[in-house]
Amino acid sequence: MTAQVQDMGALRDQLSTHRGLLLLSDLMMESLDEDKIVRLAVTAVPGLVRCRSDGAYIEGRWRGVDDDGPPPAALRDLASQLQLIGSNGGVVMLPPAGWTCAYPLSPPGAHLGFLLVSAAEPPTEPEQYVLRMLAHETGLALGNARLHARERTAAEDLQRANAHLERTVTALRLSMEVHDRFTRVALAGEGQAGVAEALHEVTGYPVAVEDRFGNLRAWAGPNRPDPYPKASPAARAQILDRVIRAAQPVRDEGRLVTVAMPRDDTIGVLALIDPAGTAGEHERVALEHAATVLAMELARLRSLAETDLRLQRDLVDALLGGADEESALVRAQAIAYDLERPHRVVLVEKRGSAAAADADVLFHAVRRAARDLDVGALLGRRGEVVVVVASREPAWESFRAAVMAELRGGWCRVAVGGRCERPSDFPQSYREALLALKVQKAGRGQHGVTAYDDLGIYQMLGEIENLSTVDRFVARWLGPLLDYDEKKRSELVLSLSEYLECGGNYDLTAKTLSVSRSTVKYRLQRIRTLLGKNLLEPDTHFNLQLATRAWRALQALST
Repeated sequence: MTAQVQDMGALRDQLSTHRGLLLLSDLMMESLDEDKIVRLAVTAVPGLVRCRSDGAYIEGRWRGVDDDGPPPAALRDLASQLQLIGSNGGVVMLPPAGWTCAYPLSPPGAHLGFLLVSAAEPPTEPEQYVLRMLAHETGLALGNARLHARERTAAEDLQRANAHLERTVTALRLSMEVHDRFTRVALAGEGQAGVAEALHEVTGYPVAVEDRFGNLRAWAGPNRPDPYPKASPAARAQILDRVIRAAQPVRDEGRLVTVAMPRDDTIGVLALIDPAGTAGEHERVALEHAATVLAMELARLRSLAETDLRLQRDLVDALLGGADEESALVRAQAIAYDLERPHRVVLVEKRGSAAAADADVLFHAVRRAARDLDVGALLGRRGEVVVVVASREPAWESFRAAVMAELRGGWCRVAVGGRCERPSDFPQSYREALLALKVQKAGRGQHGVTAYDDLGIYQMLGEIENLSTVDRFVARWLGPLLDYDEKKRSELVLSLSEYLECGGNYDLTAKTLSVSRSTVKYRLQRIRTLLGKNLLEPDTHFNLQLATRAWRALQALST
Protein backbone atom coordinates (compact mmCIF):
# COMPACT_ATOMS: atom_id res chain seq x y z
CA MET A 1 0.00 0.00 0.00
CA THR A 2 2.95 2.34 0.69
CA ALA A 3 4.15 1.87 -2.91
CA GLN A 4 0.62 2.63 -4.10
CA VAL A 5 0.52 5.86 -2.10
CA GLN A 6 3.93 6.82 -3.48
CA ASP A 7 2.77 6.13 -7.02
CA MET A 8 -0.34 8.28 -6.49
CA GLY A 9 1.86 11.01 -5.07
CA ALA A 10 4.09 10.82 -8.14
CA LEU A 11 1.05 11.14 -10.39
CA ARG A 12 -0.14 14.19 -8.44
CA ASP A 13 3.33 15.72 -8.74
CA GLN A 14 3.30 15.16 -12.51
CA LEU A 15 -0.16 16.73 -12.82
CA SER A 16 0.97 19.71 -10.70
CA THR A 17 4.04 20.12 -12.93
CA HIS A 18 1.92 20.03 -16.09
CA ARG A 19 -0.52 22.55 -14.70
CA GLY A 20 2.33 24.83 -13.70
CA LEU A 21 3.75 24.49 -17.20
CA LEU A 22 0.42 25.44 -18.75
CA LEU A 23 0.08 28.49 -16.48
CA LEU A 24 3.63 29.51 -17.35
CA SER A 25 2.78 29.10 -21.03
CA ASP A 26 -0.17 31.49 -20.53
CA LEU A 27 2.13 34.09 -18.95
CA MET A 28 4.66 33.79 -21.77
CA MET A 29 2.02 33.92 -24.50
CA GLU A 30 0.54 37.06 -22.93
CA SER A 31 3.93 38.81 -23.00
CA LEU A 32 5.18 40.61 -26.10
CA ASP A 33 8.65 41.17 -24.64
CA GLU A 34 11.13 38.50 -25.79
CA ASP A 35 13.52 39.17 -22.91
CA LYS A 36 10.70 38.77 -20.40
CA ILE A 37 9.64 35.51 -22.05
CA VAL A 38 13.18 34.16 -21.81
CA ARG A 39 13.50 35.28 -18.17
CA LEU A 40 10.21 33.56 -17.32
CA ALA A 41 11.43 30.33 -18.90
CA VAL A 42 14.90 30.48 -17.31
CA THR A 43 13.66 31.24 -13.80
CA ALA A 44 10.93 28.57 -14.02
CA VAL A 45 13.31 25.65 -14.66
CA PRO A 46 14.32 24.96 -11.00
CA GLY A 47 10.67 24.97 -9.97
CA LEU A 48 9.71 22.35 -12.56
CA VAL A 49 12.67 19.92 -12.44
CA ARG A 50 15.92 19.36 -10.57
CA CYS A 51 17.95 21.53 -12.97
CA ARG A 52 18.85 25.14 -13.58
CA SER A 53 19.02 27.36 -16.65
CA ASP A 54 21.56 30.11 -17.10
CA GLY A 55 19.94 31.49 -20.23
CA ALA A 56 19.15 30.99 -23.89
CA TYR A 57 21.25 31.28 -27.02
CA ILE A 58 19.04 32.98 -29.63
CA GLU A 59 20.22 33.97 -33.12
CA GLY A 60 23.86 34.23 -32.11
CA ARG A 61 23.23 36.19 -28.90
CA TRP A 62 23.07 35.18 -25.24
CA ARG A 63 19.70 35.98 -23.62
CA GLY A 64 18.90 35.42 -19.96
CA VAL A 65 18.76 36.84 -16.46
CA ASP A 66 22.39 37.81 -16.82
CA ASP A 67 22.73 39.18 -20.36
CA ASP A 68 26.54 39.06 -20.14
CA GLY A 69 26.35 35.28 -20.01
CA PRO A 70 29.43 33.06 -20.21
CA PRO A 71 32.86 34.48 -21.16
CA PRO A 72 33.39 35.23 -24.88
CA ALA A 73 35.59 32.15 -25.40
CA ALA A 74 32.96 29.88 -23.84
CA LEU A 75 30.25 31.49 -26.00
CA ARG A 76 32.29 30.93 -29.17
CA ASP A 77 32.81 27.29 -28.22
CA LEU A 78 29.08 26.95 -27.43
CA ALA A 79 28.16 28.48 -30.80
CA SER A 80 30.38 25.92 -32.57
CA GLN A 81 28.78 23.04 -30.65
CA LEU A 82 25.25 24.29 -31.41
CA GLN A 83 26.08 24.57 -35.10
CA LEU A 84 27.20 20.93 -35.09
CA ILE A 85 24.15 19.48 -33.32
CA GLY A 86 21.70 21.36 -35.56
CA SER A 87 18.15 22.49 -34.89
CA ASN A 88 17.15 19.34 -33.02
CA GLY A 89 19.37 20.24 -30.05
CA GLY A 90 21.27 17.89 -27.79
CA VAL A 91 23.91 17.60 -25.07
CA VAL A 92 26.70 20.23 -25.11
CA MET A 93 29.67 21.16 -22.94
CA LEU A 94 29.22 24.34 -20.90
CA PRO A 95 31.65 24.36 -17.94
CA PRO A 96 31.44 24.15 -15.01
CA ALA A 97 28.15 22.17 -15.31
CA GLY A 98 28.36 18.37 -15.21
CA TRP A 99 25.60 18.05 -17.80
CA THR A 100 24.12 20.64 -20.15
CA CYS A 101 21.50 20.17 -22.84
CA ALA A 102 20.37 22.60 -25.55
CA TYR A 103 16.62 22.38 -26.12
CA PRO A 104 15.45 23.91 -29.44
CA LEU A 105 13.25 27.02 -29.45
CA SER A 106 11.34 26.35 -32.65
CA PRO A 107 7.97 28.01 -33.22
CA PRO A 108 6.08 26.87 -36.36
CA GLY A 109 8.22 27.35 -39.43
CA ALA A 110 11.30 28.77 -37.68
CA HIS A 111 14.30 27.93 -35.50
CA LEU A 112 15.29 30.75 -33.13
CA GLY A 113 17.91 29.13 -30.94
CA PHE A 114 18.18 27.03 -27.76
CA LEU A 115 17.26 27.01 -24.09
CA LEU A 116 20.36 25.90 -22.13
CA VAL A 117 19.66 23.70 -19.08
CA SER A 118 22.34 22.37 -16.70
CA ALA A 119 22.48 19.87 -13.85
CA ALA A 120 25.00 17.85 -11.89
CA GLU A 121 23.80 14.71 -13.66
CA PRO A 122 21.33 13.95 -16.47
CA PRO A 123 17.68 14.34 -15.37
CA THR A 124 15.15 11.54 -15.67
CA GLU A 125 13.13 10.96 -18.85
CA PRO A 126 9.95 12.54 -17.30
CA GLU A 127 12.03 15.59 -16.32
CA GLN A 128 13.52 15.83 -19.82
CA TYR A 129 9.99 15.59 -21.25
CA VAL A 130 8.98 18.61 -19.09
CA LEU A 131 12.06 20.51 -20.33
CA ARG A 132 11.20 19.75 -23.97
CA MET A 133 7.66 20.98 -23.35
CA LEU A 134 8.98 24.15 -21.69
CA ALA A 135 11.30 24.83 -24.65
CA HIS A 136 8.44 24.15 -27.09
CA GLU A 137 6.09 26.56 -25.30
CA THR A 138 8.89 29.15 -24.99
CA GLY A 139 9.49 28.90 -28.74
CA LEU A 140 5.77 29.36 -29.41
CA ALA A 141 5.68 32.38 -27.10
CA LEU A 142 8.75 33.94 -28.80
CA GLY A 143 7.17 33.27 -32.16
CA ASN A 144 3.94 34.79 -30.92
CA ALA A 145 5.79 37.85 -29.59
CA ARG A 146 7.51 38.31 -32.94
CA LEU A 147 4.18 37.88 -34.66
CA HIS A 148 2.79 40.67 -32.47
CA ALA A 149 5.82 42.82 -33.25
CA ARG A 150 5.44 42.24 -36.97
CA GLU A 151 1.75 43.03 -36.77
CA ARG A 152 2.44 46.33 -34.98
CA THR A 153 4.94 47.31 -37.65
CA ALA A 154 2.57 46.23 -40.38
CA ALA A 155 -0.25 48.26 -38.78
CA GLU A 156 1.90 51.43 -38.95
CA ASP A 157 2.99 50.78 -42.54
CA LEU A 158 -0.28 49.44 -43.90
CA GLN A 159 -2.87 51.82 -42.53
CA ARG A 160 -4.12 52.24 -46.11
CA ALA A 161 -4.61 48.47 -46.42
CA ASN A 162 -7.48 48.01 -43.97
CA ALA A 163 -8.54 44.72 -45.48
CA HIS A 164 -5.09 43.22 -44.92
CA LEU A 165 -4.98 44.61 -41.39
CA GLU A 166 -8.36 43.10 -40.64
CA ARG A 167 -7.19 39.68 -41.82
CA THR A 168 -4.10 39.98 -39.64
CA VAL A 169 -6.11 40.93 -36.55
CA THR A 170 -8.51 38.07 -37.23
CA ALA A 171 -5.63 35.60 -37.51
CA LEU A 172 -4.17 36.87 -34.24
CA ARG A 173 -7.53 36.56 -32.49
CA LEU A 174 -7.97 33.04 -33.81
CA SER A 175 -4.47 32.10 -32.63
CA MET A 176 -5.26 33.28 -29.10
CA GLU A 177 -8.59 31.48 -29.19
CA VAL A 178 -6.78 28.29 -30.18
CA HIS A 179 -4.39 28.63 -27.28
CA ASP A 180 -7.14 29.39 -24.78
CA ARG A 181 -9.32 26.53 -26.01
CA PHE A 182 -6.58 23.91 -25.72
CA THR A 183 -5.50 25.23 -22.34
CA ARG A 184 -9.04 24.53 -21.11
CA VAL A 185 -8.92 21.02 -22.63
CA ALA A 186 -5.66 20.23 -20.84
CA LEU A 187 -6.74 21.62 -17.48
CA ALA A 188 -10.13 19.88 -17.59
CA GLY A 189 -8.63 16.51 -18.58
CA GLU A 190 -11.11 16.02 -21.43
CA GLY A 191 -9.06 13.20 -22.95
CA GLN A 192 -8.54 12.30 -26.59
CA ALA A 193 -12.18 12.96 -27.48
CA GLY A 194 -11.87 16.45 -25.95
CA VAL A 195 -8.74 17.17 -28.01
CA ALA A 196 -10.52 16.12 -31.21
CA GLU A 197 -13.63 18.18 -30.39
CA ALA A 198 -11.59 21.30 -29.57
CA LEU A 199 -9.57 21.05 -32.77
CA HIS A 200 -12.78 20.67 -34.78
CA GLU A 201 -14.25 23.74 -33.07
CA VAL A 202 -11.30 26.03 -33.78
CA THR A 203 -10.70 24.88 -37.37
CA GLY A 204 -14.08 23.75 -38.66
CA TYR A 205 -12.55 20.63 -40.19
CA PRO A 206 -13.43 17.05 -39.22
CA VAL A 207 -10.72 15.62 -36.93
CA ALA A 208 -9.46 12.09 -36.33
CA VAL A 209 -7.28 10.90 -33.44
CA GLU A 210 -5.53 7.59 -34.23
CA ASP A 211 -3.03 5.32 -32.53
CA ARG A 212 0.28 4.44 -34.15
CA PHE A 213 -1.32 1.51 -36.01
CA GLY A 214 -4.06 3.60 -37.63
CA ASN A 215 -6.90 2.56 -35.31
CA LEU A 216 -9.42 5.35 -34.69
CA ARG A 217 -9.45 6.54 -31.07
CA ALA A 218 -11.63 9.67 -31.36
CA TRP A 219 -13.54 11.58 -34.07
CA ALA A 220 -15.10 15.05 -34.13
CA GLY A 221 -17.13 16.57 -36.92
CA PRO A 222 -19.43 15.27 -39.65
CA ASN A 223 -19.07 12.41 -42.11
CA ARG A 224 -17.29 9.90 -39.91
CA PRO A 225 -16.43 6.94 -42.18
CA ASP A 226 -17.78 3.54 -41.23
CA PRO A 227 -15.82 1.33 -41.38
CA TYR A 228 -12.86 3.56 -40.67
CA PRO A 229 -10.17 3.16 -43.38
CA LYS A 230 -6.83 1.74 -42.25
CA ALA A 231 -3.63 1.80 -44.29
CA SER A 232 -1.37 -1.23 -44.62
CA PRO A 233 1.41 -1.53 -41.98
CA ALA A 234 4.05 -0.59 -44.56
CA ALA A 235 2.16 2.50 -45.76
CA ARG A 236 1.44 3.50 -42.16
CA ALA A 237 5.11 3.23 -41.18
CA GLN A 238 6.08 5.34 -44.18
CA ILE A 239 3.75 8.25 -43.37
CA LEU A 240 4.69 8.19 -39.68
CA ASP A 241 8.37 8.32 -40.58
CA ARG A 242 7.75 11.28 -42.90
CA VAL A 243 5.78 13.23 -40.28
CA ILE A 244 8.30 12.54 -37.51
CA ARG A 245 11.23 13.63 -39.67
CA ALA A 246 9.40 16.79 -40.78
CA ALA A 247 8.65 17.75 -37.13
CA GLN A 248 5.59 19.65 -38.35
CA PRO A 249 2.20 18.88 -39.94
CA VAL A 250 2.45 17.32 -43.41
CA ARG A 251 -0.10 16.49 -46.07
CA ASP A 252 -1.11 12.88 -46.59
CA GLU A 253 -3.53 12.72 -49.52
CA GLY A 254 -6.67 14.48 -48.26
CA ARG A 255 -5.44 15.03 -44.71
CA LEU A 256 -3.15 17.34 -42.76
CA VAL A 257 -1.33 15.10 -40.27
CA THR A 258 0.89 15.58 -37.22
CA VAL A 259 2.02 13.35 -34.35
CA ALA A 260 2.16 13.51 -30.56
CA MET A 261 5.10 11.62 -29.03
CA PRO A 262 5.37 11.75 -25.23
CA ARG A 263 7.70 8.72 -25.50
CA ASP A 264 9.46 6.98 -28.36
CA ASP A 265 7.21 3.94 -28.03
CA THR A 266 3.99 5.96 -27.68
CA ILE A 267 2.64 7.77 -30.72
CA GLY A 268 -0.70 9.49 -31.22
CA VAL A 269 -1.73 10.80 -34.63
CA LEU A 270 -3.89 13.89 -35.27
CA ALA A 271 -5.42 14.39 -38.70
CA LEU A 272 -7.47 17.27 -40.15
CA ILE A 273 -9.72 15.86 -42.87
CA ASP A 274 -9.04 18.33 -45.70
CA PRO A 275 -9.64 16.76 -49.12
CA ALA A 276 -9.71 20.20 -50.83
CA GLY A 277 -6.32 21.18 -49.35
CA THR A 278 -7.59 24.51 -48.01
CA ALA A 279 -6.13 24.32 -44.48
CA GLY A 280 -3.58 27.06 -43.89
CA GLU A 281 -1.28 28.47 -41.21
CA HIS A 282 -4.06 28.90 -38.66
CA GLU A 283 -4.94 25.22 -38.95
CA ARG A 284 -1.29 24.22 -38.70
CA VAL A 285 -0.84 26.20 -35.47
CA ALA A 286 -4.03 24.67 -34.09
CA LEU A 287 -2.75 21.20 -34.99
CA GLU A 288 0.50 21.78 -33.11
CA HIS A 289 -1.34 23.05 -30.02
CA ALA A 290 -3.59 19.98 -30.19
CA ALA A 291 -0.56 17.67 -30.56
CA THR A 292 1.00 19.15 -27.42
CA VAL A 293 -2.14 18.52 -25.36
CA LEU A 294 -2.57 15.04 -26.88
CA ALA A 295 1.02 14.18 -25.92
CA MET A 296 0.25 15.12 -22.33
CA GLU A 297 -2.89 12.98 -22.38
CA LEU A 298 -1.04 9.98 -23.82
CA ALA A 299 1.67 10.35 -21.19
CA ARG A 300 -1.00 10.40 -18.47
CA LEU A 301 -2.74 7.31 -19.89
CA ARG A 302 0.58 5.48 -20.21
CA SER A 303 1.48 6.27 -16.61
CA LEU A 304 -1.92 5.09 -15.35
CA ALA A 305 -1.69 1.88 -17.41
CA GLU A 306 1.79 1.11 -16.08
CA THR A 307 0.65 1.71 -12.50
CA ASP A 308 -2.39 -0.54 -12.95
CA LEU A 309 -0.27 -3.27 -14.54
CA ARG A 310 2.22 -3.13 -11.68
CA LEU A 311 -0.58 -3.47 -9.12
CA GLN A 312 -1.98 -6.44 -11.03
CA ARG A 313 1.41 -8.16 -11.03
CA ASP A 314 1.78 -7.54 -7.30
CA LEU A 315 -1.62 -9.13 -6.69
CA VAL A 316 -0.74 -12.17 -8.82
CA ASP A 317 2.55 -12.63 -6.94
CA ALA A 318 0.70 -12.39 -3.63
CA LEU A 319 -1.92 -14.96 -4.70
CA LEU A 320 0.64 -17.47 -5.95
CA GLY A 321 2.75 -16.93 -2.84
CA GLY A 322 -0.14 -17.80 -0.53
CA ALA A 323 -1.23 -14.39 0.75
CA ASP A 324 -3.92 -14.52 3.42
CA GLU A 325 -7.46 -14.12 2.15
CA GLU A 326 -8.13 -10.73 3.72
CA SER A 327 -4.95 -9.21 2.30
CA ALA A 328 -5.66 -10.63 -1.17
CA LEU A 329 -9.21 -9.25 -1.19
CA VAL A 330 -7.99 -5.81 -0.11
CA ARG A 331 -5.42 -5.77 -2.94
CA ALA A 332 -8.08 -6.85 -5.43
CA GLN A 333 -10.45 -4.16 -4.23
CA ALA A 334 -7.74 -1.54 -4.76
CA ILE A 335 -7.73 -2.29 -8.50
CA ALA A 336 -11.50 -2.88 -8.70
CA TYR A 337 -11.12 -6.60 -9.42
CA ASP A 338 -13.64 -9.24 -8.33
CA LEU A 339 -11.53 -11.98 -6.75
CA GLU A 340 -14.52 -13.79 -5.25
CA ARG A 341 -15.21 -15.76 -8.42
CA PRO A 342 -13.91 -19.15 -9.52
CA HIS A 343 -10.49 -18.87 -11.21
CA ARG A 344 -7.75 -21.04 -12.63
CA VAL A 345 -4.02 -20.39 -12.84
CA VAL A 346 -2.84 -20.66 -16.45
CA LEU A 347 0.83 -20.70 -17.51
CA VAL A 348 2.10 -19.72 -20.96
CA GLU A 349 5.67 -20.50 -22.08
CA LYS A 350 7.35 -19.69 -25.40
CA ARG A 351 10.41 -21.36 -26.88
CA GLY A 352 13.18 -18.97 -27.84
CA SER A 353 15.60 -16.43 -26.42
CA ALA A 354 15.53 -15.76 -22.70
CA ALA A 355 16.21 -12.04 -23.25
CA ALA A 356 14.09 -9.60 -21.28
CA ALA A 357 12.77 -8.04 -24.49
CA ASP A 358 11.45 -11.45 -25.65
CA ALA A 359 9.80 -11.99 -22.27
CA ASP A 360 8.08 -8.61 -22.63
CA VAL A 361 6.89 -9.54 -26.12
CA LEU A 362 5.33 -12.76 -24.78
CA PHE A 363 3.75 -10.94 -21.83
CA HIS A 364 2.04 -8.36 -24.02
CA ALA A 365 0.99 -11.00 -26.56
CA VAL A 366 -0.69 -12.99 -23.76
CA ARG A 367 -2.26 -9.80 -22.38
CA ARG A 368 -3.82 -8.93 -25.74
CA ALA A 369 -5.05 -12.50 -26.34
CA ALA A 370 -6.53 -12.67 -22.83
CA ARG A 371 -8.27 -9.35 -23.39
CA ASP A 372 -9.67 -10.31 -26.80
CA LEU A 373 -11.00 -13.68 -25.56
CA ASP A 374 -12.11 -12.22 -22.19
CA VAL A 375 -10.06 -14.83 -20.33
CA GLY A 376 -9.11 -12.67 -17.36
CA ALA A 377 -7.56 -9.33 -16.46
CA LEU A 378 -4.82 -10.42 -14.03
CA LEU A 379 -1.38 -11.27 -15.41
CA GLY A 380 2.00 -11.83 -13.84
CA ARG A 381 5.35 -13.37 -14.68
CA ARG A 382 7.51 -16.08 -13.15
CA GLY A 383 10.83 -16.06 -14.99
CA GLU A 384 10.11 -16.69 -18.67
CA VAL A 385 6.60 -18.02 -17.95
CA VAL A 386 3.58 -15.69 -18.11
CA VAL A 387 0.92 -16.34 -15.47
CA VAL A 388 -2.76 -15.68 -16.22
CA VAL A 389 -5.29 -15.66 -13.41
CA ALA A 390 -8.23 -16.73 -15.56
CA SER A 391 -11.77 -15.92 -14.47
CA ARG A 392 -13.31 -17.57 -17.54
CA GLU A 393 -12.68 -20.85 -19.33
CA PRO A 394 -12.49 -20.49 -23.12
CA ALA A 395 -11.42 -23.22 -25.51
CA TRP A 396 -7.81 -23.19 -24.33
CA GLU A 397 -6.46 -24.24 -27.72
CA SER A 398 -8.16 -21.15 -29.19
CA PHE A 399 -6.43 -19.06 -26.53
CA ARG A 400 -3.05 -20.59 -27.42
CA ALA A 401 -3.71 -19.89 -31.11
CA ALA A 402 -4.55 -16.27 -30.27
CA VAL A 403 -1.27 -15.89 -28.38
CA MET A 404 0.72 -17.33 -31.30
CA ALA A 405 -1.10 -14.98 -33.68
CA GLU A 406 -0.04 -12.04 -31.50
CA LEU A 407 3.54 -13.37 -31.50
CA ARG A 408 3.44 -13.55 -35.31
CA GLY A 409 5.25 -16.88 -35.45
CA GLY A 410 6.78 -19.56 -33.26
CA TRP A 411 4.86 -21.62 -30.76
CA CYS A 412 3.96 -21.68 -27.11
CA ARG A 413 2.78 -24.09 -24.43
CA VAL A 414 -0.28 -23.53 -22.25
CA ALA A 415 -0.83 -25.30 -18.93
CA VAL A 416 -4.07 -24.97 -16.96
CA GLY A 417 -4.25 -25.53 -13.19
CA GLY A 418 -7.18 -26.70 -11.14
CA ARG A 419 -10.17 -24.61 -10.12
CA CYS A 420 -9.78 -22.00 -7.35
CA GLU A 421 -12.86 -21.33 -5.25
CA ARG A 422 -11.09 -19.13 -2.70
CA PRO A 423 -7.92 -16.98 -2.67
CA SER A 424 -6.21 -19.66 -0.59
CA ASP A 425 -6.60 -22.13 -3.51
CA PHE A 426 -4.27 -20.21 -5.85
CA PRO A 427 -0.93 -21.71 -4.71
CA GLN A 428 -2.34 -25.22 -5.28
CA SER A 429 -3.68 -24.29 -8.73
CA TYR A 430 -0.27 -22.81 -9.58
CA ARG A 431 1.51 -26.01 -8.53
CA GLU A 432 -0.96 -28.02 -10.60
CA ALA A 433 -0.35 -25.82 -13.65
CA LEU A 434 3.41 -26.25 -13.17
CA LEU A 435 2.98 -30.03 -13.10
CA ALA A 436 0.86 -29.89 -16.28
CA LEU A 437 3.56 -27.79 -17.94
CA LYS A 438 6.33 -30.17 -16.87
CA VAL A 439 4.41 -33.23 -18.08
CA GLN A 440 3.88 -31.55 -21.43
CA LYS A 441 7.57 -30.63 -21.71
CA ALA A 442 8.60 -34.19 -20.81
CA GLY A 443 7.09 -35.35 -24.11
CA ARG A 444 9.47 -34.38 -26.91
CA GLY A 445 7.86 -32.20 -29.58
CA GLN A 446 4.75 -31.49 -27.53
CA HIS A 447 3.70 -27.85 -27.43
CA GLY A 448 -0.02 -27.52 -27.02
CA VAL A 449 -2.46 -27.26 -24.12
CA THR A 450 -2.28 -29.45 -21.02
CA ALA A 451 -4.88 -29.19 -18.25
CA TYR A 452 -4.22 -30.60 -14.81
CA ASP A 453 -7.76 -31.98 -14.70
CA ASP A 454 -6.93 -34.12 -17.76
CA LEU A 455 -3.59 -35.51 -16.57
CA GLY A 456 -5.08 -38.82 -15.48
CA ILE A 457 -2.32 -41.09 -14.19
CA TYR A 458 0.14 -38.18 -14.26
CA GLN A 459 -2.10 -36.29 -11.84
CA MET A 460 -2.18 -39.27 -9.51
CA LEU A 461 1.59 -39.72 -9.67
CA GLY A 462 2.15 -36.02 -9.10
CA GLU A 463 0.28 -36.18 -5.81
CA ILE A 464 2.30 -39.12 -4.43
CA GLU A 465 4.75 -37.92 -1.78
CA ASN A 466 6.99 -41.03 -1.75
CA LEU A 467 7.85 -42.01 -5.32
CA SER A 468 10.11 -44.96 -4.47
CA THR A 469 7.36 -47.46 -5.29
CA VAL A 470 6.85 -45.78 -8.66
CA ASP A 471 10.61 -45.89 -9.29
CA ARG A 472 10.68 -49.63 -8.60
CA PHE A 473 7.70 -50.23 -10.89
CA VAL A 474 9.40 -48.32 -13.73
CA ALA A 475 12.69 -50.15 -13.20
CA ARG A 476 10.92 -53.53 -13.19
CA TRP A 477 9.22 -52.99 -16.56
CA LEU A 478 11.63 -50.65 -18.33
CA GLY A 479 14.97 -51.46 -16.65
CA PRO A 480 16.65 -53.11 -19.68
CA LEU A 481 15.60 -50.23 -21.93
CA LEU A 482 16.76 -47.58 -19.46
CA ASP A 483 20.16 -49.28 -19.14
CA TYR A 484 20.47 -49.58 -22.91
CA ASP A 485 19.55 -45.89 -23.43
CA GLU A 486 22.12 -44.82 -20.86
CA LYS A 487 24.92 -46.87 -22.40
CA LYS A 488 24.09 -46.23 -26.06
CA ARG A 489 22.61 -42.73 -25.71
CA SER A 490 19.56 -43.99 -27.56
CA GLU A 491 15.83 -43.29 -27.15
CA LEU A 492 14.20 -46.68 -26.81
CA VAL A 493 12.06 -45.73 -23.78
CA LEU A 494 10.80 -42.59 -25.52
CA SER A 495 10.13 -44.54 -28.72
CA LEU A 496 8.16 -47.19 -26.79
CA SER A 497 6.19 -44.48 -24.99
CA GLU A 498 5.22 -42.73 -28.24
CA TYR A 499 4.35 -46.06 -29.91
CA LEU A 500 2.00 -46.96 -27.07
CA GLU A 501 0.49 -43.46 -26.94
CA CYS A 502 -0.10 -43.57 -30.70
CA GLY A 503 -2.07 -46.81 -30.34
CA GLY A 504 0.55 -48.95 -32.06
CA ASN A 505 0.41 -46.87 -35.28
CA TYR A 506 3.86 -46.96 -36.94
CA ASP A 507 3.30 -43.93 -39.20
CA LEU A 508 1.96 -41.71 -36.43
CA THR A 509 4.79 -42.79 -34.14
CA ALA A 510 7.37 -41.97 -36.81
CA LYS A 511 5.82 -38.54 -37.34
CA THR A 512 5.79 -37.79 -33.60
CA LEU A 513 9.44 -38.85 -33.20
CA SER A 514 10.50 -37.15 -36.46
CA VAL A 515 12.12 -40.36 -37.74
CA SER A 516 11.39 -42.80 -40.57
CA ARG A 517 8.92 -45.68 -40.34
CA SER A 518 11.74 -48.19 -40.75
CA THR A 519 13.57 -46.62 -37.80
CA VAL A 520 10.48 -47.11 -35.64
CA LYS A 521 10.22 -50.76 -36.69
CA TYR A 522 13.92 -51.35 -35.94
CA ARG A 523 13.64 -49.75 -32.48
CA LEU A 524 10.56 -51.79 -31.59
CA GLN A 525 12.30 -55.00 -32.61
CA ARG A 526 15.22 -54.04 -30.35
CA ILE A 527 12.72 -53.28 -27.52
CA ARG A 528 11.05 -56.68 -27.88
CA THR A 529 14.45 -58.40 -27.78
CA LEU A 530 15.64 -56.50 -24.70
CA LEU A 531 12.39 -56.95 -22.78
CA GLY A 532 11.66 -60.45 -24.00
CA LYS A 533 7.97 -59.63 -24.07
CA ASN A 534 5.12 -59.60 -26.58
CA LEU A 535 3.98 -55.98 -26.77
CA LEU A 536 0.55 -57.00 -28.05
CA GLU A 537 -0.28 -59.15 -25.02
CA PRO A 538 -2.97 -57.13 -23.09
CA ASP A 539 -1.43 -57.27 -19.61
CA THR A 540 2.03 -56.51 -20.98
CA HIS A 541 0.66 -53.64 -23.08
CA PHE A 542 -1.16 -52.18 -20.04
CA ASN A 543 1.82 -52.40 -17.69
CA LEU A 544 4.28 -51.00 -20.24
CA GLN A 545 2.03 -48.04 -20.98
CA LEU A 546 1.60 -47.41 -17.27
CA ALA A 547 5.36 -47.68 -16.77
CA THR A 548 6.17 -45.27 -19.63
CA ARG A 549 3.66 -42.75 -18.31
CA ALA A 550 5.14 -43.09 -14.84
CA TRP A 551 8.61 -42.57 -16.39
CA ARG A 552 7.38 -39.33 -18.04
CA ALA A 553 5.84 -38.16 -14.77
CA LEU A 554 9.06 -38.85 -12.87
CA GLN A 555 11.00 -36.86 -15.47
CA ALA A 556 8.60 -33.94 -15.13
CA LEU A 557 8.66 -34.01 -11.34
CA SER A 558 12.46 -34.08 -11.27
CA THR A 559 12.80 -30.82 -13.26
